[in-house]
Amino acid sequence: MERLTMVVMAAGLGSRYGGLKQVEPIGPNGEWIVDYSVYDAVQAGFERVVFVVRDEIEAGFRARFGNTLERVCDVRYVVQSLDDLPPGHSVEAYRGKPWGTGHAVWSCRELVDGPFGVVNADDFYGRGAYESLGMHLKNQASHSVEYVLVGYELSKALTSSGPVSRGVCAVEENGLLIEIVERHQIAWRAGTVTCLEDGKQRKELRPDATVSMNMWGFGKRFMSDLEHDFAAFLREHAGSLGKVEFFLPDVVRRLVQEGAARIRVLSTDEAWFGVTFRDDIARAREEIRKRIDAGKYPARLWSN
Repeated sequence: MERLTMVVMAAGLGSRYGGLKQVEPIGPNGEWIVDYSVYDAVQAGFERVVFVVRDEIEAGFRARFGNTLERVCDVRYVVQSLDDLPPGHSVEAYRGKPWGTGHAVWSCRELVDGPFGVVNADDFYGRGAYESLGMHLKNQASHSVEYVLVGYELSKALTSSGPVSRGVCAVEENGLLIEIVERHQIAWRAGTVTCLEDGKQRKELRPDATVSMNMWGFGKRFMSDLEHDFAAFLREHAGSLGKVEFFLPDVVRRLVQEGAARIRVLSTDEAWFGVTFRDDIARAREEIRKRIDAGKYPARLWSN
């Protein structure tokens, strides 16, 4: 059986947060959210963890996990570099931020040798989500073009600290993804969930709508799709590459529209939380405390 790899995207700048939200202490002993994420991933059967980081935080991640996670599984670190480009491409335009989530995953192409999952470093997904994802990937044939998205109920994927953006999913009765539509400025308003459509009008959304929180599962061949689409992205935006980003869901959307891949949506009862805004810290700490009190995590996560 091919080993399962978990790719953790940790190179984001956190502009809304105003700092390095990836390393904000959440647990009782200073654990980060990603500590709980990779702990859950290992418990769910993932045997390798690949952290995608920026150059300035690589040393901190190595120090963090050198005597903890590295004792229980294979851990690798990839610096998401602006000059890591498909063959035949070069970019002279200045950029102050990484290329985006699609490029972050493609950066790991040399370290993925089988099925792999993808998560954000600053999102808490819950043990059940990792177990569902791991089980599905273990049962997939290596050549399969059926990939996986773990979908969350919209009402369980919001924060009271401010409006957020979410990919709202349309799903067939058989569980396959039809499309993802990015909705912005989503928040509770007067007892309903609304978004801002076209930047002008409020539109009501169903609280039980399925949304993507960037928890994916792919086969190794997906790396070829990423390279193909990233090269096309560079050609399309030549001359205006200063701010545009290459997003992972855009590649998925293209594959679905062309019938080149199927995306199975796995529902979960888990509730998301994260540190999108600084006011989210208190809730994140409280949620972790509740789970420790319920026996889901040890008080000192890496003591054993």
